[in-house]
Amino acid sequence: MFGFGAKQHVCTACGYNIIGSKPRLCPFCGARSKRMVTSDAAARRYKVVSREVAPGVTQLRCAPRLGLEHAAYRIDADGGSVWIDCPSSFNTNLPAVDAILFTHKDFVGAANQYRDLWNAEVWMHELDRERSTVSRNAVTATFNGNIEKFGVRGFHIGGHSPGFTVYIWRDVLFVCDYVYPPGTAMKLNPHGPARETRQGAARLADLLADETSLQTVCGYNYVVDYRSWLSNFTSFV
Repeated sequence: MFGFGAKQHVCTACGYNIIGSKPRLCPFCGARSKRMVTSDAAARRYKVVSREVAPGVTQLRCAPRLGLEHAAYRIDADGGSVWIDCPSSFNTNLPAVDAILFTHKDFVGAANQYRDLWNAEVWMHELDRERSTVSRNAVTATFNGNIEKFGVRGFHIGGHSPGFTVYIWRDVLFVCDYVYPPGTAMKLNPHGPARETRQGAARLADLLADETSLQTVCGYNYVVDYRSWLSNFTSFV
């Protein structure tokens, strides 16, 4: 496993972490190596800040914004604390969590470093774990099908990535980048197999039909009211 002393870089164009030697091109966005900085340099420049978006839920983003960047979410759950996805910048002063749960392989961020700092569990669907160097070296446990940790429920829908998993805690849905942007322009994520992504959206729609108490949706870069989000989502699924 890679620890604090390992060579690690962050792409400032997209926020993707790269374990090992700096490549010529970012494996996520294709940016050239000059856009990549060491993990230490990224931590000095990009500070992870949080804001409450629902009771018990905070959104984690970098300031200044780290490239395309994705949001992660902290849940102070029932008997433990959880992150959904992980920030790209490694800030050692953040409050510890017990577990990191991933929606899919793209937003692993600096999870290998946070795992070593806190001895946290790091979970990802087994169909996604082997699909990147970062996920292989960050994830400590995999699941097949659905998962539940501290009352945070994960539902495997596949599609955009084979192991894509959405999460629900109390009245909050964590959907990451399966659909975006919020509003009438919402669409399915185009970066993946179109047929399978649409099938996953249908599975998500079936799941949501039984979830009558949802109030808030947390996406990869947005937080919106569930009812308005659902109206836009069901208009094309």
